[in-house]
Amino acid sequence: MDKTYNLKPVIIAISIIIPVVVAILYLMPKEALATDMFSFLPKVNATLNSIATVLLIAAGFAVKAKKFELHKKLMLSAVVVSVLFLVSYITYHATSESTVFGGEGTIRSVYLFILLTHIVLAIAIVPLVLITLSRALSQKFDKHRKIARWTLPIWLYVTITGVVVYFMIAPYY
Repeated sequence: MDKTYNLKPVIIAISIIIPVVVAILYLMPKEALATDMFSFLPKVNATLNSIATVLLIAAGFAVKAKKFELHKKLMLSAVVVSVLFLVSYITYHATSESTVFGGEGTIRSVYLFILLTHIVLAIAIVPLVLITLSRALSQKFDKHRKIARWTLPIWLYVTITGVVVYFMIAPYY
């Protein structure tokens, strides 16, 4: 039996739960949990996104060089770093009000475009990564390759734009 399909309910559940939790965090009042204790986390998040970017690029080079074991280690590391990012991101947004971008004019439009595409693709990347990972781990490499061609560039876009958004909004923290 195809292990990818055995994981389908889990992949669907995780892919729904994560954006719902993040949306709830944005909407919920922060007074009860508000603390400055986690004010350093946006820098951590940008750092984790940067590390994920480097790991993804290195993994892309490794697979092209047919260094499949290295590729596997780098990709699993990217997943771990991304999970750490998600935990850090949720912790920060559960305890801190969202920061408003203060730029005006063209830069505001650029920021909002980058932020919007980042958010939409960050939601989309969760099931893509989980499906791609499950196909690799179940050694369905033909199916893995087909989806990985979409997953890698989208995941890279999300990690890179996460850092760009951080640097654009950092002056307003």
